[in-house]
Amino acid sequence: MERKASRRENECEDKNSNSESSELDKDYKTSLVTLNVGGYLYITQKQTLTKYPDSFLEGIINGRIMCPFDADGHYFIDRDGLLFRHILNFLRNGELLLPEGFRENQLLAQEAEFFQLKVLSEAVKSRWEKEQLASRETTFLEITDSHDRSQGLRIFCNAPEFIAKIKSRIVLVSKSRLDGFPEEFSVSSNIIQFKYFIKSENGTRLVLKEDNTFVCTLETLKFEAIMTALKCGFRLLTSLDCSRGSIVHSDALHFIK
Repeated sequence: MERKASRRENECEDKNSNSESSELDKDYKTSLVTLNVGGYLYITQKQTLTKYPDSFLEGIINGRIMCPFDADGHYFIDRDGLLFRHILNFLRNGELLLPEGFRENQLLAQEAEFFQLKVLSEAVKSRWEKEQLASRETTFLEITDSHDRSQGLRIFCNAPEFIAKIKSRIVLVSKSRLDGFPEEFSVSSNIIQFKYFIKSENGTRLVLKEDNTFVCTLETLKFEAIMTALKCGFRLLTSLDCSRGSIVHSDALHFIK
């Protein structure tokens, strides 16, 4: 009799345990929501979508805002499906985190306003304004000989990435030390300073090409900078010192976009 009673108690405990587990699974599944945003499916939790009261998504989940369903029964929102990734990441992280090189600030700000996320909208606009300000600031690169400042070139541009591109090429090649390139040089944020430029009958020589095999004069470096800038959509605003005649003989170049 005692064994039968014990067996019944164990069976009851197993049933209760299975019942509780089933309820937990059911609660977890019902907490998940699938959204169809412009044809892109996103699965997330209700607590993520309701993080900001009075937002568009919180209104949908809590029934304040009517939302159509797609053929599979998912909420359908007729907005930019790709940009919604950043909306959802903001809800998850509580801060604006965008990939490097992101350029769709204006579109993202519009999406934030549609979803009634004021905090996100302000964060995007602040980021956009900072980028606009940075784009108007002139960045320069000076390539010079520490013993003779007249032997060198200054490049001015309102796009830091362009300056960084030219700088990285010169630094990379100089580190390779090919073809007798000067081994001693120092690099700061805006200046590449060589202890000595290589001298030749044709003037100062610099390795420039990406394959590290081409040795050119300083004048050729200026020409390469001009051609690279024009190909990238910049225009030569002015040569800051054209007293020597040709642009490639000037001491500085100024580009703007």
